[in-house]
Amino acid sequence: MQPKTQINVRQFKRVLILYNRYSGKQLFASMMSRINEVYKLLKQELAAEINLVDVKLFEQMPEIAKEAAEKQYDWVIIAGGDGTIRAFVEDMLRLDYRPYISVFPAGTVNLIAKEMSLRNEPVRWVYRALKGYVYPFYTARANGNLFLTVASVGFDSLVVDGVGAMQKRLLNKFAYVLQSTQLVRQELVFSNWRYSFRVRFDEEDEWHTGSSVIVGKSRYYAGRYNLFQDAALSSPYLHVAVFPGNKRADILKYASLIALEGLDMDKGILCRKARKVEIESVNLVEDFPVELDGDVVASTPLKLEIMDESLRFIP
Repeated sequence: MQPKTQINVRQFKRVLILYNRYSGKQLFASMMSRINEVYKLLKQELAAEINLVDVKLFEQMPEIAKEAAEKQYDWVIIAGGDGTIRAFVEDMLRLDYRPYISVFPAGTVNLIAKEMSLRNEPVRWVYRALKGYVYPFYTARANGNLFLTVASVGFDSLVVDGVGAMQKRLLNKFAYVLQSTQLVRQELVFSNWRYSFRVRFDEEDEWHTGSSVIVGKSRYYAGRYNLFQDAALSSPYLHVAVFPGNKRADILKYASLIALEGLDMDKGILCRKARKVEIESVNLVEDFPVELDGDVVASTPLKLEIMDESLRFIP
């Protein structure tokens, strides 16, 4: 992926670093010290005003974004997971405020950082950021909610819906493993998968039916699996996989194919790319939970659509 432009970051007058101390990894590592080192290194390299803000609750984001817009920070560095990034960018765009954005990986899920090959080693991170390469970062809307990397409807979204904030904070990714095991016992031990969805691309006449659906803006899924080979944050397209089978064996097979990064090994899985995707639940419940960037913040019926204007991202 090639950068679109290059900016001289040393000309920035104001820089804001947002740090979510409750994002996953820092409970088990000295993440705060790494953030402080990034802050100190930037203070040494830049003449800009640099402020470090500790985010304790997502409810703080609207006020933080409002203050950032009022002060017109040139560059906002978000230290957290994909959920933290989405929360700030959501409020930023609502204010029609578009600074340069960077990410320092410090969360349970960091698909954005993974796709851009970002590491949480402060010296290397600062050295790369100071080069000022700027990439377009296309976002999407899902029922009005901002969508950055990945969405799912079906087994995976039901797993995410069952993981509480405290479990996520204390157990990190292991919380999803525990919930997956519990959901298999509840839904698949004595019966097949009961839920069904229909999907339409770019307002075509034809609808496609499946037991689960995954939509990617990023190549990566579930933190590590390269699921959509042609997807990219810099691309204005959504990449979609519709899984048709509903038997226990089908669900286990799909999980294996995801782990093997081999969706193309099963020709029954429908893989498409589009700028607009609609998903409806057609069995049991109308408002099935939808996972966006690691959190359940919407439900079916779902409409996902690429936004025309991209963010300006400095890796």
